[in-house]
Amino acid sequence: MRNEPYNNQDDPTDPARQPSAPQQGQQGNKLVLGSFQDPSKRPERTPYQYPPPSQGNQVNAYPQYQQPQSSYPVQNRPPVAGRNPGAGQYPYSSYPQAGQQASPGGAYTPPQYPNNPGGQRNPYPQQGQMPAGAPQQRPRRRRKGCLITSLIVLLLVCIIGVLTITTAQRVLAFGSAVSTQSPLSTQTGYMGTGDRVNMLVMGYGGGSHDGAYLTDSMVVMSLLPQSHHTTLVSVPRDLWVQIPPGSGQYHKINAAYEYGSNNNAKPADGGDAAAAKVSLVTGLDVKYWLTINFQGFREFIDAIGGIDVYVPDSFTAKYPANDDPNVNPNWIKVHFSKGMQHMNGETAIRFARARYVLDNPAEGSDFARSARQQIMIKAALSKVKQISTWPSLYNALSALQHAIYTNMSLADLMQFALKMDLNNAHRVGLSNQNVLADGTASDGEYILKPASGNWQTIIDYVKQQLYN
Repeated sequence: MRNEPYNNQDDPTDPARQPSAPQQGQQGNKLVLGSFQDPSKRPERTPYQYPPPSQGNQVNAYPQYQQPQSSYPVQNRPPVAGRNPGAGQYPYSSYPQAGQQASPGGAYTPPQYPNNPGGQRNPYPQQGQMPAGAPQQRPRRRRKGCLITSLIVLLLVCIIGVLTITTAQRVLAFGSAVSTQSPLSTQTGYMGTGDRVNMLVMGYGGGSHDGAYLTDSMVVMSLLPQSHHTTLVSVPRDLWVQIPPGSGQYHKINAAYEYGSNNNAKPADGGDAAAAKVSLVTGLDVKYWLTINFQGFREFIDAIGGIDVYVPDSFTAKYPANDDPNVNPNWIKVHFSKGMQHMNGETAIRFARARYVLDNPAEGSDFARSARQQIMIKAALSKVKQISTWPSLYNALSALQHAIYTNMSLADLMQFALKMDLNNAHRVGLSNQNVLADGTASDGEYILKPASGNWQTIIDYVKQQLYN
C-alpha cells in the first residue's frame, strides 16, 4: 500500500463535504453579650469597698451600684459540716483565709491588707499578679484528648490533601498521555454547544501479528449534548472504499487507520484519516475520534473487577487461541448463553470480537459484532459510573492509558461520556439489510458496496435515522 497524501478529488467515496460556535449581638468587630458593654463606654469604676456587715446579716456590698430588683436575693443556706457557718451567703467566699474569724450570723470580717490601707482590694491587679489574700488557682491541666484529636484531624487533612494533589497530578498526566489535546482544554465548549458532536470509536487488536491495526470495530457516536439524545452508527469493516482518496486503490474501510498511521507509528494521523473517510461515507461531520486497543481494554476491564453484560442471543463460535497465530495458530470454541453474565476482560473481548459463529448465523454478521461491541462499551461505562468502582479507577488508569488514544481533551471526553444516553440510544447499522450489498473483490475477498451503486443513498439513510 502506497503512502500517498489524502486527496478528495475524483473519489467516488468522497462526495463534497458540507462546511462545518452587622447582625444582632455584634457592634462593629466587638461582640456584645448580655449586659456587658464596651469598656470605653462604662462609667468610671472605683475599687470595691468591704463595709462591715449591717444589722440582721444584710450586707450592702456595692454602694456604688444599686442592685436591680431582678438580682438574686441573698439566701441563708444551711451550714455544711467542715465549712464556715456563713458559707454560701452572697457575696462572700465560702472559704475564709487563714487567720480570718467568722462573724456572728455566718458572715466574717474581711481581712486587712497591709499594702492597701482601709482594707481595699485592688480590683485590677497587674498582669501576672494575684490580689493579696486571693485563693491560689490550680494550674490548668492540658486536655490531652483534645490535643490528640486535633493532631489526628490535622494528619487526616494532610493525608487527604496529599492524596488529592497526587490523584489530580495522576489524572492530568493520564489526560496528557491519551490525548492530542491539553487535559483541561475544550474544543466543544465543555459540551455546552447545541450542535451535534460526533466521535468515531475504533477498536483494533494490537500486538505484533498481521492486521494488528485494522479497525475491526467502527462506531460513530453522535450526541446532542443539550438533550442527551444519542445515535450510534455502526460502519461495517468490509465497506469497500478508496484508500488513499483519489488514488484509484480500493481497500476495506478498516484499513484507513492502519494506512494513515503507518501501522500506528503516527496514531493521530491515522485517527484523522479514518474520521475523514467515515465523514465522507456517512455525511456526518466527524471531528473527533478515539481508538481502543483491545489488549489494553481487556486489562482495564479486569482492573475494575469485570463487567455485567446482557447477551441478547445465544451462540457458539470459533475463536483464535491467541491473537498472534505465530504464538498459537489453533482455534477454540466459545459459547455465550442468552441473559445477563458477569465477564472478565478476556471473556468480554471474545464476546465482542467473535465472528466465526457455528450455530446462529445472525450473530456472525458484521452488524451483530458491532452491536455486541456497543453492548460491551455500554457495560464498561456503566461500571465506571458506579461509586463502588471509583476506588479501583486510580489503578485502572495505567491499563486504560495503554488502551485508548483520542483527539478529544480529557475534560471534553468526560463530559461526552456523562452526557451520552446509551440506555435509550438509537442504533443505526449499515448492512446488506438496508443500503449495502454483498460483493467480491478482485482477489476473491468478501466486501460490501452501496446497494444502488450510489454513495449518496448511505448519506440520506443516516440522516433519516438520526435521533433528533
